[in-house]
Amino acid sequence: MTVPATPRRTSSPAWVLTVALALVTAAGCAKSEKDQSAGAQSGQQPQQVVQTPSGNAPSCTIGRFGGTKFDLKTSVVGFSQSEKEANPFRIAETQSIKAEAKQQGITGLRATNGQSQFSKQISDVQQLIAQGAKALVIAPLNSDGWEPVLQQASAKHIPIITVDRKINATACKDYVTFIGSDFYQQGKRAADQMIKALNGKGKVAILLGSSGNNVTTDRTNGFKDEIAKQAPGIQITFQQTGDFAREKGQQVTEQMIQSHPDVNAIYAENDEMALGAVTALKGAGKKAGDIKIVSVDGTRNAVAQIVSGWIYAVVESNPRFGPLAFQTLSKFVNGEPIPDKVIISDREYDSSNARQSLATAY
Repeated sequence: MTVPATPRRTSSPAWVLTVALALVTAAGCAKSEKDQSAGAQSGQQPQQVVQTPSGNAPSCTIGRFGGTKFDLKTSVVGFSQSEKEANPFRIAETQSIKAEAKQQGITGLRATNGQSQFSKQISDVQQLIAQGAKALVIAPLNSDGWEPVLQQASAKHIPIITVDRKINATACKDYVTFIGSDFYQQGKRAADQMIKALNGKGKVAILLGSSGNNVTTDRTNGFKDEIAKQAPGIQITFQQTGDFAREKGQQVTEQMIQSHPDVNAIYAENDEMALGAVTALKGAGKKAGDIKIVSVDGTRNAVAQIVSGWIYAVVESNPRFGPLAFQTLSKFVNGEPIPDKVIISDREYDSSNARQSLATAY
C-alpha cells in the first residue's frame, strides 16, 4: 500500500511490527461528522508502523510477568474504550480493535465504553475481570487512579496492554506494554509547523486537552519547549483547556477572541478542538488563514480544512491500534519477549499533501 505522506522520523527496522490494517466501517458517527465521515470507508487504510528503536530492548515475557500461556482465540479478551464515540479518533480506534479481533478469529472479545466517565471505565474493566477476561486492552481516560484494576488484574496475572494513553504504573508488573505515539514529539512537530506558519514571530493561544493524562502534558511540553528553543519571537499569550471536545474548543476560542484579539495563531491539542476553533473564527467574521491553526490527530474533517485554508497543518496520531495490539498480545501470550513500550511513527498533513490524503484520513 502506498502511504501518501512519508513520516518525518524514519529508521531501519529492528523490532518492527508493520501491520496491515483491516477495513474501517463507520457506524454511529456523530451528527457533526456527517459532512466529512469519520475516516475513509472503503479501501485499505494507512497502517501503523513501529518507530525503531521502540522502548527498551524486549524484556517482558509471560513467564516474567507471572502468567501462563493461553489460547487467545478462544479466551475472553476485554477492550475498554474511554470516551464517547462521537470523536472520529475513538470511532476508528474501536472499529479497528473489533475488526482485527474478527480477522484473527478471536471469538471472546468483549468491548465496553466508559462514556468519558473515569469511574465508569474503572467499573467496566472490573466487570470484564469478573467475567473471566484472560487479557485486557485498555484505552485509558486518565493516567492515574488505576490501582483497583491493577490489583485485581495482578492477582489473576491478567496481561494489560494500554493503547493511545499511558497509565502511571510499572511495565511488566502492573501492565505489559504501552502502544501509541510519542506525544512529546507530536508537540515539537506541531511547534515546527507553527514556526513556519508565523515565520518565527507572533502570539499563540493553546487549546489544551483534558487534564490528568500524559497526552495533554506531553503535547503541551513538547510544543512549549520547541517554541522556546527555536522561535523566541513567538509568545504563548493564552491557554485554556478545551477537554479534547469540539464544542468546548469553540467556546474557549470565542472567549479568546474577545480577551486576546491580537492572537495570530492557535495550537489545538486535537482536531476536534481545532474544528471548534474554526467554527468560532467563522462566527467572528474571520477569513481562512487570518489566524493560523495547527493541531494533532489527522481526522478527515481536519485534513479537509487544510484544503479549505482554515487549518495550516496537522500532525497525525494514528488510532488504528487493532492489528498492532493483537499482534503484540499474541507474541506475549505465546512466550515471546516484548518491549515496555511500542512507539508508532505518525505522518503530517499540510497544503502539500492534504488533498491527496483525504481518502486515507480517518
